[in-house]
This record gives sequence, structure tokens and C-alpha cells, in this order.
Amino acid sequence: MNENKKIFTYNYGGKEVTIETGRLAKQADGSVLVSCEGTQVLVTVCSAREVKDGQDFFPLLVEYTEKFYSAGKFLGGFLKREGRPSTQETLNARLIDRPLRPMFPEGYMFDTVISCTVMSYNENGDPEVLAGLGASAALTLSDIPFNGPIATCKVGRIGGQFIINPSHSQWAESDLEIAVAASEDAILMVEGEAKIVPEQEVLDAIFFGHDEIKGFVKFLKGMQAELGKTKRSWESAAANKKLVATVTEKFSSDARAAIEITDKLERQFAVKALEKKIKADMAENFAQYDLAENAEFGKAAYKGVEELMYNMMRSDILDKEHRIGGRALNQVRQIETEVGVLAAPHGSSLFTRGETQVLSTVTIGGASGEQMSDRIVGTNYDKFYLHYNFPPYSVGEARGVRGVGRRELGHGNLAERALKAAMPNAEEFPYTTRVVCEVLESNGSSSMGSVCSGSMALMDAGVPLVKPVGGIAMGLITDGSRFKVLTDILGDEDHLGDMDFKVAGTEDGITAIQMDIKITGLTREIVISAMGQARDGRLHILNEMNKTIAAGRSEFKLGVPKIETFKIPQDKIGALIGPGGKNIKKVQEQFEVTIEIVEDGTVKVLGTNPDKIASCITTCNLQINGPELGSDYLAEVVSLKDYGAFVDIAEGVSGLVHVSEITDAERVKDVNDYMAVGDKVTVRVVEVDKMGRIKLSCKAAGGLKRKDGKEPAPKKEEAPQE
Repeated sequence: MNENKKIFTYNYGGKEVTIETGRLAKQADGSVLVSCEGTQVLVTVCSAREVKDGQDFFPLLVEYTEKFYSAGKFLGGFLKREGRPSTQETLNARLIDRPLRPMFPEGYMFDTVISCTVMSYNENGDPEVLAGLGASAALTLSDIPFNGPIATCKVGRIGGQFIINPSHSQWAESDLEIAVAASEDAILMVEGEAKIVPEQEVLDAIFFGHDEIKGFVKFLKGMQAELGKTKRSWESAAANKKLVATVTEKFSSDARAAIEITDKLERQFAVKALEKKIKADMAENFAQYDLAENAEFGKAAYKGVEELMYNMMRSDILDKEHRIGGRALNQVRQIETEVGVLAAPHGSSLFTRGETQVLSTVTIGGASGEQMSDRIVGTNYDKFYLHYNFPPYSVGEARGVRGVGRRELGHGNLAERALKAAMPNAEEFPYTTRVVCEVLESNGSSSMGSVCSGSMALMDAGVPLVKPVGGIAMGLITDGSRFKVLTDILGDEDHLGDMDFKVAGTEDGITAIQMDIKITGLTREIVISAMGQARDGRLHILNEMNKTIAAGRSEFKLGVPKIETFKIPQDKIGALIGPGGKNIKKVQEQFEVTIEIVEDGTVKVLGTNPDKIASCITTCNLQINGPELGSDYLAEVVSLKDYGAFVDIAEGVSGLVHVSEITDAERVKDVNDYMAVGDKVTVRVVEVDKMGRIKLSCKAAGGLKRKDGKEPAPKKEEAPQE
């Protein structure tokens, strides 16, 4: 029996959450096994005891791994071993990382790794939430410096009632999904989506989640009081006070000149020049900065300038409400919009807001374009998805593209959630839709620029959005007693500020939200103020977008595939496909279309030529249901007999035109006088006998003329009967 094993249990939103420590992974600095309703997640934390030479940022790494054995599943595809993180695993790791990062002390630069491994999965226990709870618990119980504990939860709303941490299947019934992370007295992170839900109701969901979190934080504090280790001593790598004071005294006028430059790149060049100037002064007067003669003056100069610009920008806003570029706190930068900017893509748009510019394209197609994701929760096929690209040239950097990073996946996911809620349902719009957002310039919230650009590109492609979607990023400057909320933040205002709060939605409500902070929490007053100011900014942006395009175009561009659907009985699906797919392949080749069949018997025909789509549907219906009595069809002659001709009115659907049913102009002696193999003739269905044999008539459909052009011999009149 393991005497070190300790188990703690807490009822969290109606479900028992168990945290066990002292049994597994005991060589880690902190280790817990978090369990709920059959889902179990092992979370470990390790932090280095020494700082790497020259380390000037906090190297925190969060890993979230879903083991397929946890759900009793094999991996799909050729490789049967878990490899690089999936997109969803990366997004979950970011979700855990973001609220934890500001809770580490300033100047803590030691390599720190948090590993979350899903070892058992049941759909009633959310592994993503348990991983977040476990990360906080492991850090809280360890000797690693950490200003926690914190807790996380997800909020859904089913039937008008908020619910904490719903099971996987319940999310389909919910009209919002909001993840919240918070301490006992302040909110740290918000992320989620909603089906066009008003601001106040989203706020209610956030505060509902925070109220539940407060109890769990108290529970973790109780664990810490019983088992928590004494926090280790460490040496801060923050800039020393004398260095900052000297830089401020000597170079404030230079910093003021730099920060007043409106153009982003010119401002960055001025800051870099200032760093070089300070570096040279440090080398000559190192003692004035409390530095050693052999110190790394370049890094010291960077820290000094960073601190000087940080203090200067923040005091400008708090004391004078003065922003870089002279904008008002609630003012959105100039917006320019265009649609149809590219010739070949099915839809395209260009959205420019200040120095942020995003070009979006839309591709429309069938099921072959669906994006598959294989996870422990099951295999999913997305009919709508968005890809976000942030090439280095968008910020003037001379480096190559090295694949898609965690940041790009996170920004793309937020933009996708924002637009997804406004997409038409599958019955109205049965297409697969891909949006790609290319960031061409960036200076503040390219993800929200992607929402705006993506919305316009979808409408340009003819997608009937419920309503246009826009997005905006809000910032915050606070000194603890005062705060100012900033609309449409610049990159520097994000970097030097305290919050990045992105809100996207239509004029009627929110579709996506994401909030990250760099301080130890936000009061509800700040969150309410930011939400209201964000709505005003979003409505302004939507109004500017609507001047260019306000609804989906009524027609697709030429060359864009169209989908027509019809239904067949489920027991006829095999007949339409044919042995080995022979029939469906032949029909697709004949009419140059793609046919997709759903399990319920829905058949989708995808093609660019409306006439061929219609002919394909007619053919498929004939094959399944047979011809309609009295209807006319264009048929192909396949063989000639003395007594008539066999013709195909569809692939696999044949009938006989008897010699007496070719024409009423004469008595036909030779079928060859009127038909040849390969001829197209119009026939009418006159009978379908009990054996299913189809009798056809050219005569009833107008008759045929002789192929040699001769006038037919008149019919001999029969002698009248006496």
C-alpha cells in the first residue's frame, strides 16, 4: 500500500472530480491524476533549477496529448502510434497555457514544462477541463513559484439553463460554449463560441462559470495547505532598477520621439536605433547602469528600452488618454474593403484596417473537400473550415515560412468559430466550404481582420450567410486602481498592454470570443466595459463592410460547382452504385459530375453544367424507379431486329420499340429504313408489363422519318366490309 498516495474529491457542477497525488510520476516537481466520470488525465510539471545563459523570456511549454488507448481505439491511417500533436491537441495546450502564464512571477525565466496526458476517456468527463484543473493543482502543490491556484471550466446553455462542463454529446444541444479560467477573485481567460447570442447573455455565462470556479480554487487551496511544498528560492532575471532609472533619465526624449511615430515600421526602426545608442553608452558607462564590464549590453539595452516604452505608453493613456497615432480610446482605424479581387477563386475579398490587411478566398465543393479529424472522442468530418496563414513578410521579416505554428492554429480556430455560427444549414447549402485567410500586413488583430475578410469573401462566393460577421480586438491599460479600455489595438498596445480581448459577431450578437491577459486577473467591471465598447466598434466595422457587400450574391461565379439533391429508398442505394461501383462510375463519367450518396438515401449531384446535372438526375431516377407511363425520353438505339429496335432510355434501362410503333406514315417493312445503331430517338412509354418489360413508341412521340429521305408509300386502304 502506498502511504504517500492522497486523494481529494470535489463536486464540480454536479460531477465528482477526484485529484490524486503521491502515487504516479513522483520524480516530477508536481504530479496529479485528475479523474471525472471515467476520464483520467495525468498532469506533471517540471521546472529547471538553472536559467540558460542569456534567457530573456519565460520558456513555458504546455503539452496536451490524447492517447488513443484511453478510448480503446486504434489510430486511423497507416501510422498506429501517436505522433505530432493534432490541431485540437495544440489548441487545448494553448487553452491551458494562456491563463497560467501571467501567474508566474515576473522575471522567472526557468524552463518549465507542463505535460497533460489523457489516459482514460469517457464522454461524460471532459479531458480538456480536467487537464486545466490538473495543471493548476500540480503547480500549486509543487515547489515551483506560482501565484495560484486558478481553475478552469466550460459553460454551456441547454434549454435556457447554464450548465458546467457538459458531456460530449450535450454540446450539440447548447447554443454557446465558453471556456473560462479564473482565480478566486478575478477572470484570467475566456474563449468560446456562440450561436449569435447577445452580449449580456455571454457575460452571464462567463460570470456563471467564474462563480463555479471560486469554489474549486478554495478546494485547491485546502489541498495546498495540507500537502503543498515550500516554494523554491530563485533569482529574478528582470531588468535591474538602476538600469531602468538610468535609461529613463538619459533617453526619455529619444523614446518620446520614437513613440510619437505613427508608422509601425518607422517606429520600430527608431526603437532599434535607440537600443544601439543605449548599448554604446552602457559599454562606456557600465557602472552607471549597475552592470559588469563584461555584461551583454545588447540584451540589457533591450530590457531598458522595453521598460521605458512600457511605462511611457501606459502613462500617456492613463494620464492623458493619448494613444500612438493620436486616436481616441474608442476609435477604429480607417477601413478599406474590396471583393472579387481574384479571378479564379470562387470568392475573394481584401480587408484593410490601418496597417492590418487580410486577403481571403473561398472554395466551394462537395464531400471530397471535407476535413477529417480523428480523435478519441470520435471521427469528425467538417463541411466548413478556415485556414489562417501569417507569413513573415506581413511584419517585414526576412525569413522563410516554416510550416503552421501554434499561434496560426489558434488564430485560425477563433476566426473559424466566428464565421461558423453564421453559415447556412446543410439543407439550405449542402456544400463543403473552405476559407483561407492570408495575412498580408499585420499591426493589431489579424485574426479579427480575418473574420471580416472571410465574411465578405463568403458573400462574394454566393454563400447565403445568416448575417455578415465582423470582429474587433480590445486592449487594456491599468495600474490597479485606474483602467482604460482601448478599441482596435495596435501591436505595440497589445505587447505593452495588459489585455487582448477579441470579440466577433453579427449586429445581433456574439459568435466568438477570446480574452487573454498579462496581469493576475480582470474585475467584472473591466470585462463589462470592454464588452460594451467592443460592440460599438464591431457595429462600426460591420457598417463599413456593408458599404461593399451586405449579403451573399444570388448566383455563383462561372465554373463554381453546383449541387442538386434528390432522394431514393435506402434499399436502392446498392442498385445505384452497382457492383464494385461500376454503375455510378459510368454515370459520373457520362455526365461529367460527381455523385455523393448519404446513408439516408439523399443523393447529391455535383457539377458545373446545369443541363448535365439535370440529365444525370433523370438517369438515376430512371434506374431506380423506372420510367413513368406516358412520359417521353431521349433514347439511344442499341440493336435492331426484324420486329423492331431495342433502345436505352438510361444506363441499364432498356425497352423495345416495335416495328409498328416507329411511324404512322407507312407500314414499316425494314427497321433500317428509320433507325441505325447509335441514333438518338424520342420515345414515349406506352406500357410496362408485369415482368417489368418496357414497351416504347416513337409514333406516339411524333414518329420518325425515313433515313433515305424518300416519301413513305401510302398505306393501302382496306376494302370496306360488305
